[in-house]
Amino acid sequence: MQSHPVRRVVSGALAAASVITLVTVAQPAATAAPVPVLQAPPTGSDALAKYRDLASQAEKLNEDLLKAQSDLDARQAELDKATTDVTAAKDQGVKAAEDQKKYQAEVDKFAGASFTSGVQLNKLSALLAGTSTQDFLDRSSALEIIATEKSGAMNDLTGAVRQAAEATTKATDAAKRAQDARDAAAKLTEDIKAKQKTLNDQIEQVKAADRNLTTADRAAQRDTGGKAPGLKAPTAAAQTAVNAALSKLGSAYVWGATGPSTFDCSGLLLWAYGKAGITLPRNSAAQARFGTPVPRDQLQPGDLVAYYSPVSHIGMYLGDGKMVHAPTTGDVVKISPLQSQYAGATRPTS
Repeated sequence: MQSHPVRRVVSGALAAASVITLVTVAQPAATAAPVPVLQAPPTGSDALAKYRDLASQAEKLNEDLLKAQSDLDARQAELDKATTDVTAAKDQGVKAAEDQKKYQAEVDKFAGASFTSGVQLNKLSALLAGTSTQDFLDRSSALEIIATEKSGAMNDLTGAVRQAAEATTKATDAAKRAQDARDAAAKLTEDIKAKQKTLNDQIEQVKAADRNLTTADRAAQRDTGGKAPGLKAPTAAAQTAVNAALSKLGSAYVWGATGPSTFDCSGLLLWAYGKAGITLPRNSAAQARFGTPVPRDQLQPGDLVAYYSPVSHIGMYLGDGKMVHAPTTGDVVKISPLQSQYAGATRPTS
């Protein structure tokens, strides 16, 4: 069951996003350390080097925002589950209360019962009140049946009381989880608004730097890096993903884009592995934890290679020390050597 207050909060956050619609958690730009340039050292002008540095910082902010959105979605899912649990616990409590009332009536009936008027329900009274041995046996048998029924009624009552208490505890716990998720969602929404503003400010700096680029600078950014190594991936799924990524060489980088014609770094891998029937997480930090960790000396085509700590960029290994990736704004999907700030690799599996 969706929470209308949280939905309004989420909608407000998404309405504030002018560049991307998917967002994530990270440090504000004011406190973030400068992000190293993702491409090899520029051979063009100083203006291109400055542009790439600013664009790389913007890419990190974009990935941070994507992570924040994923976290917000997770909190919403927690809230939905907790709300459902509250309803289920309340329903269980109502039923347990009804059972308790019913079984209490049965126990009360036995508490004041007597086999015959004025005679207690026990075998001694049955012996004294009986007129024959058979009468005693009959009375004893009846008493055993009554005792069994009384014991069953007591057990039923005890069980109903226990279930009522458990339902109360579950309802209280679910209500707390719902409130915690609601509070976390509200805080994340405020973080998202702040991060969106920081990204927008960084984008303005990138745009200003773009105006200083020469024709040669712009041509350097459109370079796709030459031929792929052509090594075979270890699985059919990995090969499909590699082929899909390589088919997008030259496609423009766009913040928040997941294809089919423009991409950000994690969007390219999400799209490529989607063609192989494997759904990756949306942001680079989560993708860097997806699948099986792989040592650097055991990399194979199709592996995901991540950069920086915390992770803010990711590419797909091709073999021979090369990868395909979407570097940053102003650039295109290209083949590059594995770069500095290497943070690890994983091998996606279905």
